[in-house]
Amino acid sequence: MLPEFPSTAPDALETVRSTLAKLRSVPALADHYCDIVSLDSLEDLIHVPVTGRDELTVALAHLKPKAQRGATWTFQRDCGTGLPELGYAPSGLYMAEVYERWKPLGPADVFVNGWAAGRLWDAHYLMGVYADLAGCTVLGLGAVEQDEVGYWLEFCADRGVTSFGGAPGGLRPIFARARELGLKLPTLRSVIWLGEEWDPAIDDDLSYVAPDAQRWGLFGGADTLVIGTNTPECAADTWHPLPSQLVHVGTDQMLDVTSLKPHGLNPVLRLRTGDAGEWVSCPCGQAGPALRVLGRRMGAVKFRGLLLDVDGLAADVAAQPGVSRVQMVITEHAARGATAEVLVVPSRDAAGDLAARVRAHILGSAIGRACTAFRTDPDALAVRLVDSVISNERTGRAADLVVRRHA
Repeated sequence: MLPEFPSTAPDALETVRSTLAKLRSVPALADHYCDIVSLDSLEDLIHVPVTGRDELTVALAHLKPKAQRGATWTFQRDCGTGLPELGYAPSGLYMAEVYERWKPLGPADVFVNGWAAGRLWDAHYLMGVYADLAGCTVLGLGAVEQDEVGYWLEFCADRGVTSFGGAPGGLRPIFARARELGLKLPTLRSVIWLGEEWDPAIDDDLSYVAPDAQRWGLFGGADTLVIGTNTPECAADTWHPLPSQLVHVGTDQMLDVTSLKPHGLNPVLRLRTGDAGEWVSCPCGQAGPALRVLGRRMGAVKFRGLLLDVDGLAADVAAQPGVSRVQMVITEHAARGATAEVLVVPSRDAAGDLAARVRAHILGSAIGRACTAFRTDPDALAVRLVDSVISNERTGRAADLVVRRHA
């Protein structure tokens, strides 16, 4: 029978005890951990309360982590409606452990880093560090606007690109556009993804654009950085956790993670990820259990690689003059990136320009500034005035978020 908290990491228990001591030193969290007498084994973590992003924010604000040597990197942990909440990492961003176990790149590769750079997002820099370890040639392309895709794909083909990385929501329109234009990337051998679940429609486009390319994935978040790895032999939803990441499948299959990094900066102790999952055997044949991620089950959703705080967005828009009710509809398209539509029920005194005003407000908010897709793809965000939001026909209830999939 699999232990509740399986780990092969050296000094795992001492690392957990140290993290608990740090969290207990935070005055606002002392009562949260007051009932824990001792941790005699990792299995005693079952008595440690599961925490969320709010508790981690409080802890980080008090502890102000600093790397023992080198730079202390900061990254935006999510996309809410206020100022960014920061997470911390030392130089190297813990990617040496990833490189030891996961090898999509080598010295002969020419790698396109297609994640957006700047705005405190982490993926572009994570993969930059990984590429440095791999010793490959790097093209730091970043996110590109839709009308530039053809130009940059021709550039990539001319340079003999062998690997292309990005969030699936950004990769999908790139390879779909390449197929539409009849462009080929004959030297492409790997497509690396991080930031959201894999989109099977990319496989279809790659069969035309780069038939020899295989997918390689990373799973994680800005709180934890990389949690697990995925290879071409793995199912697209199945991951092999790193030894430094202690993953627990709890009530209702909800996942929580504990960091076993001896010098980790974020005090991650039974942190709720917002994803559900289960332990399975991976078809790749790697020894030990693998983690199948079943999707998010909290008030946040991945949109083109960005973790959107839907609850916060809905509350922020609902507070605008003339707005009575708000609902976000995320539509995942087979032929292009996902789109976001904000449905607004106007109040009786709403002005005629309400839809345009709400859209401008979102674009000018922290979410709008952070979401690259909203700037590069005009169709990524729409605001529509409606008489009523979408509700369950049987119960009559309406959620803040509706997710749809179109073929």
